[in-house]
Amino acid sequence: MSREQLAVARTRRAFQTGRSKPLEYRIHQLKKLQQLFTERQKEISEALKKDLNKSEVGTELYETLGLEGEISLAIRKLKEWAAPRPVEKNLLTLSDTVYIQPEPLGVVLIIGAWNYPWAVTIQPLIGAIAAGNAAVIKPSEVCVHTAKVMEDLLPLYIDKELYTVVTGGVTETQELLRQRFDHIFYTGNCMVGKVIMEAAAKHLTPVTLELGGKSPCYIDKNCDISIACRRIAWGKYTNCGQTCIAPDYILCEPSIQDQVIQEVNKSIKEFYTDDPKTCSDYGRIINQRHFKRIMAMLDDSTVAVGGDNDESDCYIAPTVLRDVKPEAKVMQEEIFGPLLPILSVSDLDEAIKFINNGEKPLALYVFSSDNKVIKRMTDETSSGGLLANDCLVHFSVSTLPFGGVGNSGMGCYHGKFSFDQLSHLRGCLVKQLKMEGVNSMRYPPHTLKKLGWARFFLLKHVDLGWMGRMALLAVFAVVAAVVLQSYLL
Repeated sequence: MSREQLAVARTRRAFQTGRSKPLEYRIHQLKKLQQLFTERQKEISEALKKDLNKSEVGTELYETLGLEGEISLAIRKLKEWAAPRPVEKNLLTLSDTVYIQPEPLGVVLIIGAWNYPWAVTIQPLIGAIAAGNAAVIKPSEVCVHTAKVMEDLLPLYIDKELYTVVTGGVTETQELLRQRFDHIFYTGNCMVGKVIMEAAAKHLTPVTLELGGKSPCYIDKNCDISIACRRIAWGKYTNCGQTCIAPDYILCEPSIQDQVIQEVNKSIKEFYTDDPKTCSDYGRIINQRHFKRIMAMLDDSTVAVGGDNDESDCYIAPTVLRDVKPEAKVMQEEIFGPLLPILSVSDLDEAIKFINNGEKPLALYVFSSDNKVIKRMTDETSSGGLLANDCLVHFSVSTLPFGGVGNSGMGCYHGKFSFDQLSHLRGCLVKQLKMEGVNSMRYPPHTLKKLGWARFFLLKHVDLGWMGRMALLAVFAVVAAVVLQSYLL
């Protein structure tokens, strides 16, 4: 057996012991995970500095702070999330116990991404633990140092048999995908997402695909352009543009393009100084392959701001491109780097049409002081998430589902959505062996009279309080007796 086969088999055996299911054990594991981020921040930060040039404060702000919040929420809400959920009943099931019972799926494969290696790998793990699953965790091999730290630290804090870390590259991932899992959670690009889904289909394994795409950003000429550009610059150049929900390109009217360029440039200098290369808060491209991919996008576009680069340091300056054409290279795929193209549109109608002609994005941004503009953008487009007058921050709201639609992914997570995504929501009905008379309407021989009673009991819905339900139960018992009597006569 391969190393990956052994890891999956060991994890499944651990799940079959049942120890991941008690709520007390889940909470204990979540608390141990929280302890990891309290005690090992230095090792985490040092590895991310080597991989992506993230500063220590930046690491905590964009990677681990959100995870600590998710863990605290899961610990606080777990009993509520895992409790049976009562549902509305019809008259036929009024005397029955009808509810939804969340139960663990089993063994979950979590394949992480390299751009926010802790945030997008551990956040699904929090949901998997909270839902009572076991998990095989595959960190991205692209972040070499972070993957090693994850491999070393996780087994020291959480159950290493239930939550197994498997490192390696494409070969190891392919071998993992040959194994049977109960759910696969993948964060990454669309091309690999299709490979994941194809592999999962062989075992009828459900998948959550957190992908990406070209997230548009429309700026209305009547908004506060200075504030809009400040927020857009923050959203675009954070992590050197390597963010799945970064604004990919700007749509605006030609009359404000120069002002947009000027304001974005002003924000770049405010955030990263006149020389971003020396700024501790400005990151680096993950490797030279991606450096070359991003630089090739500049070939047929006009640089308005930035453009400086250093391949040996994987450095590309915050860059703005003006008068970009829809057919330009930079518009053919998700940029995932610090290039910000500006495309001209004549008005809101053209912006909406342009957005709808492309694949559905993971995020859509609109900046406007006019609620009618925001409402039209909301009503007439489709995207994983929509933000008006800000960027990125919806990722931090645990009560919002985070996920894509169409080409930008399927399924969602964060907070309770993670718990539900990695649970089987089992429908349960418990009936007593009494009041058999009312069931006679469903037994052969079938008659129009029985159909009439069935129509009444199945289609009649009433919204009653506790007293009303008690009164209706009494009536229900009388009706059952009458029905029974009518069939016995």
